[in-house]
Amino acid sequence: MNLIEALGSMTGSLALTLVSFLGVLLVVVFVHEFGHFWVGRRLGVGVQAFSIGFGPELYGWTDRSGTRWKLCAIPLGGYVKFVGDASAASTPDRAALDQFSEAERAISFPHQTVWKRAAIVAAGPIANFILAIAVFAGLNYVNGRQVLDPRVDVVQAGSAAERAGFQPNDLIVSIDGRQIESFSDMQRIVSASAGEALTIVVQRGSETITLQATPDLKEQTTPFGKQRIGLLGLQASRNPEDIRRVDYTAIGALTSGFSETWYVVDRTFDYIGKLITGRESTDQLSGPIRIAQVSGQVASLGGLAGLVNLIAVLSVSIGLINLFPVPLLDGGHLLFYAIEAGRGRPLSERAQEIGFRIGFAIVVLLMLFATWNDIVHLGATFSSRGT
Repeated sequence: MNLIEALGSMTGSLALTLVSFLGVLLVVVFVHEFGHFWVGRRLGVGVQAFSIGFGPELYGWTDRSGTRWKLCAIPLGGYVKFVGDASAASTPDRAALDQFSEAERAISFPHQTVWKRAAIVAAGPIANFILAIAVFAGLNYVNGRQVLDPRVDVVQAGSAAERAGFQPNDLIVSIDGRQIESFSDMQRIVSASAGEALTIVVQRGSETITLQATPDLKEQTTPFGKQRIGLLGLQASRNPEDIRRVDYTAIGALTSGFSETWYVVDRTFDYIGKLITGRESTDQLSGPIRIAQVSGQVASLGGLAGLVNLIAVLSVSIGLINLFPVPLLDGGHLLFYAIEAGRGRPLSERAQEIGFRIGFAIVVLLMLFATWNDIVHLGATFSSRGT
């Protein structure tokens, strides 16, 4: 079975996988690039091209301002090319810039003040965060949220919860001082706290009791690879009285949007920290193949709402990754601008060139590694199915 057939069978429909993947990716990429474009235009910088994808142009048009809007053959990203940019990565061509007229300098990206350039570059990731907040808030405002109270139904034998002294019908009030409103609130904290002692306050009848529990470490397989999580060994109450629906006001939904976005950011940094210390596996690093697979699965199981939620999660991830201080990424440009602002002049052209080459190598290596992870994961999935 080849790779394309594998993807199709895993999601039930190759067409659904491709359409879902392209839809999710194009929305996230468009919003990111539109952030650069919108702020650049507002600051008076000329835009030569707005591209979704790389490589040969499939379709395009030129607007009244002279910007070429285009859809290209390789839809794994995009770029905005400003006046004065030598490439899609906004690297300047110094020789060409020296030949610019005063009118061209006025709208040239490299000739803008460092603060304007920084604002334009930062606008892409910021747009991704705004999209995520809006999506999370919108879903909660329209659909509300089904909440399961953090009440214990079963304490598994031999579990960390049993060792800590949990009992059926305990209602969890707080963990390490953080208020717990739902069973999922507890799961989020516990899953990220394997091997860490937690102070848990529970309501037991008319008494308030404080327990000390250390979640056990368990490795589980997810669509994004193996994940090491913490488990207490508690099952939620099945009593219908412990299930409630929460409807949000506009302000409440917006607050929830910020909260959900921050949760994705926090979990990402938590994963990176644990990866550095050897407590997480690198096989969670995913490339386009696994994102396509997950998009198809989400579309099959969760429909449009599931895909919209996936757009929000990926938008946070894309925004955050782009802020990493790696030359070639937005964060690398911002690092150069910070150095320029601090020393009063930019780094030498040679230093910037070396930085961009290093950044390019890092990005390519990460892409290759993530794609290899995808292939290994795909092979392991089908081996376990006996295909």
